Amino acid sequence: MSGGGTKDDPWGLSTPPGTSAYSMYRDEEADPPQLVCRVGSTRLIYDARVVDDMHAWLREQGDWVPLGAADEQKPAKEGTVEAWGRSESNPVGGWYGLRKGYRGRVGMYLPPLLEELGLAEVEHNPRNNRMRAL
Repeated sequence: MSGGGTKDDPWGLSTPPGTSAYSMYRDEEADPPQLVCRVGSTRLIYDARVVDDMHAWLREQGDWVPLGAADEQKPAKEGTVEAWGRSESNPVGGWYGLRKGYRGRVGMYLPPLLEELGLAEVEHNPRNNRMRAL
């Protein structure tokens, strides 16, 4: 993992199992500020407040939480990071993903960023990973 989190110097991250590399940067010019995630030629966009909101939610959970990553078209398993990232009870009242058709995968691409920022610990097993707040 590396980078400063800007468009010209994005964070270099990898998925929790370590099987795919991707980059992410914070776009402060967008309204609201966004996190732009590039996975190959695919671009996912998240409301940047997801970092602070997820960290606060993880602290409330007090223990390990399964990631449960899923595409937008698939249901998220209850009690997972992914389910929280699209729940009507989260602080934004729904999806943190801003690009329709690509709003999911909060449980795949955001945990490594929180780990990079020193806000969370993430497991790196082949599957069924979890995270917790630091």
